[in-house]
This record gives sequence, structure tokens and C-alpha cells, in this order.
Amino acid sequence: MSDINSQLQVLQVRLQLLIKNYQQLQKEHVQLKKNLAKKETEVATKDEEIQHLQHQLDALKLTKSAFDETERAMLEKRIDIYLKEIDKCLALLNSEA
Repeated sequence: MSDINSQLQVLQVRLQLLIKNYQQLQKEHVQLKKNLAKKETEVATKDEEIQHLQHQLDALKLTKSAFDETERAMLEKRIDIYLKEIDKCLALLNSEA
């Protein structure tokens, strides 16, 4: 009988340890989720900065007095893409109104 009691006590101790570990893992999971959300926000901000800098670079290339044909063609393609995006935005705005 005492053997069963000692086994139950050992089992109870192990179960308590498992519960503690589980609770710790839950806390860690919540913290990791918060960190992930923060990093995703940082990445989105950096992406916006990159896009803004790319626009500035494109504008500088436009003001450059002499540039070769390949740069000109690439710039025209980018401008066409921007114009298409603007047209899509305008169409969405018009459809909502």
C-alpha cells in the first residue's frame, strides 16, 4: 500500500512539474507572439521607407540631365507601373463613392 502511495506522490510531483512547464510555455508563447507582431510592424515600416526611397531615387534619375537608354526605359516602366497603381486606387475610390 505504501508503494502505491509513494508512486502516487511521485506521479503528483511530476504532474505539478508538467503543469509549471506548460504555464511557462504559455507565457513564452504569448511573449513570442508579441515580439512577432512588433517585428512585422517594423518590417512593414522598413518596406514603406524602402519604397519611399525608391520613389526619391526615381525622381532624382528623372532630374538627371543625361542618362542612358536602358535607365530611361527602366524608369518609364516604373512610371507606367506607378500610373497603373494610381489608376487602380482612383477606380477603387470612385467605386466606393
